[in-house]
Amino acid sequence: MKQKRSMIFFDIDGTLLDHGKQLPPSTKEAILRLKDSGHEISFATGRSPFMLKSLKDELGINSFVGFNGQYVMLNDELIYKNPIPTNLIRALSEYAQQSSNPLVYLDHEGMRSNIKHHSHVEESIGTLCYTLPEYDPNYYMGREIYQSMLFCTEDEEASYKERFQKLDFVRWHPVSMDVLPYGGSKAQGIERLIDKLGFAKEDVYAFGDNLNDMEMLQYVGHSVAMGNSPDSVKKAARYVTKDVSQDGIAYGLELVGLL
Repeated sequence: MKQKRSMIFFDIDGTLLDHGKQLPPSTKEAILRLKDSGHEISFATGRSPFMLKSLKDELGINSFVGFNGQYVMLNDELIYKNPIPTNLIRALSEYAQQSSNPLVYLDHEGMRSNIKHHSHVEESIGTLCYTLPEYDPNYYMGREIYQSMLFCTEDEEASYKERFQKLDFVRWHPVSMDVLPYGGSKAQGIERLIDKLGFAKEDVYAFGDNLNDMEMLQYVGHSVAMGNSPDSVKKAARYVTKDVSQDGIAYGLELVGLL
């Protein structure tokens, strides 16, 4: 009996890519097997489109939910975008500068920092194994900014959440948070994509490992948390697989019956 066609969303860092930012051979093989079986595959990531090229090429995946749901591509065609209003970016920039907290602005083409050098920027972006942003404090002017990175400690976090209630702040590193339009999430982007393709939620799967995956895991019909996820993420998922570095993707796909 032929298996029903499903759509599977994969987070990237800590889910597809291991702790050294490498794609495990078992993961690549599993993804290619899914594609050969006729399933629809998409990334669902906090990363920007310009950060995805090598992985898109290696896996042959041309659809993705980027910027934690604020930028959605289907077969390399933009179908949804939700930039942060410029007035909010400006207000956030002014407050962050007063508080000596760096910001990085991201659009679909690049990212720029409002400060030339800062240890928090270097420490957190360094974990992504990506080039540090160039300095351009006015980058947000005249551009659509879909996400920002705010570099602050957990102790400093509360003042931003209280002051900017029309923005969402999602921590992904001890000294860094993603900044999104209020209500923005991977689930929001996934909804646009599956509606476009005609998939029901019960035929949709998602794999993730971090706090920005919570809404996604709660939204889809079949959710899988990586073994390296925090407990709160594991509790939000229907299934828990092994650590990403222990063939967690391949094991998880077998666990849910897709392989």
